[in-house]
Order: sequence, then C-alpha cells, then structure tokens
Amino acid sequence: MSEPATDTTTRPRRILVLNGPNLDVLGRRDPAQYGTVTLAEIEAIVHTEAAVHDLEADFRQTNREGELVEWLHEALDDFAAVVINPAAYAHTSIALHDAVEALSVPVVEVHLSNTWKREPFRHVDHVATAATAVIAGAGADGYRLAVAHVASLLTTDTQAD
Repeated sequence: MSEPATDTTTRPRRILVLNGPNLDVLGRRDPAQYGTVTLAEIEAIVHTEAAVHDLEADFRQTNREGELVEWLHEALDDFAAVVINPAAYAHTSIALHDAVEALSVPVVEVHLSNTWKREPFRHVDHVATAATAVIAGAGADGYRLAVAHVASLLTTDTQAD
C-alpha cells in the first residue's frame, strides 16, 4: 500500500519562529552589537507582522542545539514556513544545516547583526547554505522582514497551486 500524497494546499498557515542560544538575554547582552530590544519585544513584532499576513506564529527560544533540531523536525508536517535565528549555531552546526535542508517549506534565517562584518569565524554560515533566504544586519526589523518574506512565498505557492 502506498503512502497518500501530501496536499500542500491543506498545509496550515502557521509559521515556526526559532531562536537560538543567548537570544534570551537580548537587551542586556552586548547592546552595542545587538541593541536594547528584548526577545519579548521581538516576539511582539513577529506576532503583529504575522497577523497582517493572516499567519499564526509559534515563537520559541532555546540554548540547546538538539532542541532546535527537534523543533525543525516538527516543521516537516506542522508548519507552512520557518524563520530561524540560529545565533552562534549558524557557524558551527552541521546538524541544523541538515535539519533545514530536509524541510520542504520556506526557511528564512535571521541575524540581528551583519555577521559578515564581524569576526572571521562568523563568516561561515552552515544554516544559510540550506535556507531559502537570509536577512542579516537589520536588527529586530529583520524578523518583521522575514515574516513578510515567508508570507509572500506562501502566497506565491498558493497561487501556483
């Protein structure tokens, strides 16, 4: 017996927004580099932008790499798109690259700072090579831009069906 075909038109209009290590201390951690905005304020930005596009955002943060991988696996069936700020794991995690690469939904990577203007070790980004798009250096507004971009991708996908 063969598996039923996946109908992408029934995919929920939910997006998964993931945040990696140390983002829970935004506003207190190196404000010169990351600004004074808190993760709670970013979450409010995400929910506001998602509502504009008739999307529901599930916003999460963890300092654990394996938890990010498990959450990305949820996007295989339960989410229409992913926005991820893998933070430092972008530069070290092949596991996150592989989890993103396995997804068939749009994935937009976000970084508050422009990582390519920073230390050389930050110029390697394993997640970016698997992501649909990358937004870096726009501060907290990068999250709003990422949600708007996935919304446009989802609209394009719906129109193509």
